[in-house]
Amino acid sequence: MTYDYELTCAANGYSPVCGVDEAGRGPLAGPVFAAAVILPPGLEEIGLNDSKKLSEKKRDALFDLICENAEACCVASASEKEIDELNILNATFLAMKRAVDGLSLRPAMALVDGNREPGTGIPEITIVKGDAKCISIAAASILAKVSRDRYMLALDRQYPAYQFAKHKGYPTALHYEMIKAHGVSPVHRLSFLKTLDRH
Repeated sequence: MTYDYELTCAANGYSPVCGVDEAGRGPLAGPVFAAAVILPPGLEEIGLNDSKKLSEKKRDALFDLICENAEACCVASASEKEIDELNILNATFLAMKRAVDGLSLRPAMALVDGNREPGTGIPEITIVKGDAKCISIAAASILAKVSRDRYMLALDRQYPAYQFAKHKGYPTALHYEMIKAHGVSPVHRLSFLKTLDRH
C-alpha cells in the first residue's frame, strides 16, 4: 500500500488530500457509516489494507494507530431513516460529506472509493477498489468498518432479540429468522425489507 495517489495530487497542487470510504451499504439494519482521513507520510509500514481483508483484531489495532497518527480524521453516518428517505446511495453520499465536513483540516482533494462522486464540496477523484489501492482510502475503510461494527454491538445490547452482534445487520439467514420471529425493530431499514416475504 503506497502513497502514489496522494503524491500525484500533491504534485498537481492538491494538498492535503483525504481518503473517503463507507461501511454498511448492504445491511438491513443500522446506519451507513463513512470516514474521511488525512494521513501524514510514512505510514506504509503499519499494514493498512482494505478493511475486508483484515481480521477484526487487526482492524481494531489499526483503528487506534490511524486515530493516533492521522493529521485529521472524522467518522460520520446517515441513519436508517435517512436511508429510507433518500435511498442508500444518497444516504451514503450524505455520510461521506458529513465525514469530510467534520475534518479539522480542510482537504484540497478527496480520494473516494468507488465510481461515483459523492459531492463533498471539494474536488474529488473516484477510485474503483480504492480501499485496496490507496492508503488514505484504506485508512478510511478501517475507521468506517470498525466504527459501524462497534455501533452494531451497542445495538445488540439494546435489541438482543435480533442478535446484531453475530451478523452486524447484514441479510443473513439468522437475521431474517429473527425479523420473522420478532418483527421489525426501530433500527431496521424499511426500504430494505420490502422483499421480506421472499425469505
